Amino acid sequence: MVKRTVVGAHYGLSGWLAQRVSAAVMTLYTLLFVLALAAIAPTDYAAWRAVFASQAMKLATFVFFVSLFVHAWVGMRDVLMDYAKPMSLRLALEVLVVVVLLAWAGWALQILWGV
Repeated sequence: MVKRTVVGAHYGLSGWLAQRVSAAVMTLYTLLFVLALAAIAPTDYAAWRAVFASQAMKLATFVFFVSLFVHAWVGMRDVLMDYAKPMSLRLALEVLVVVVLLAWAGWALQILWGV
């Protein structure tokens, strides 16, 4: 019998699940968005603005962006864990990635509810 010693941060299953769920959310949103565009066929700025006028569309779009940022975070974290070997460099880069992703989420929020 082999005794397996588990070490590390144990991100495997939660990271895998976060990427699969976020990918499913982004895929569903993309399909629904394409169908909505096919039905509405916006041709000018006013029509595009009307597409995003409802709170439901704003919320769905924001959920898409949150899913995108979660997906990006898991991918970047995995890349940094594999290739940024000095712990201090890895931590600095992870903090930078989190700050950038949070800034982009705030920007998306500002854009969506600024319309």
